[in-house]
Amino acid sequence: MSVRRFQGDLPGRTFEFAVKSLELFDSIPPGTSGWVVGKQLAGCGTSVGANICEADHAFTENEFAYRCSVARREASETHFWLRLCARRGMLSSQVCAPLLQEADELTRILTTIVKKLQQPNPNAAAAAEYAPSV
Repeated sequence: MSVRRFQGDLPGRTFEFAVKSLELFDSIPPGTSGWVVGKQLAGCGTSVGANICEADHAFTENEFAYRCSVARREASETHFWLRLCARRGMLSSQVCAPLLQEADELTRILTTIVKKLQQPNPNAAAAAEYAPSV
């Protein structure tokens, strides 16, 4: 039996982030650099949500913390690939802007979660649950 750990909209937001990452991937022009960068963008953009899903169903606090940490790194990496797409003209800055903002917000939320989990807490059950205020 798994424990649901997120009480806010983070799982839904990260699912939508994956959908939008794939939509942008489909918009990248064909070619070698487009394929390489697009594959990176699609991989990390969808990985954020997959890791949040794994974290949400984690059996242990350590597993939860690890998956949140991986999701944070993937959100940050997605931000990098989006910036590169915009800089190289593979996607317009206007097209990338909403997903760049969401990548930044997800990175901040996940950083807060990971930091809270790293703090010593005498009440481990309270530390395991997170209700984002977004």
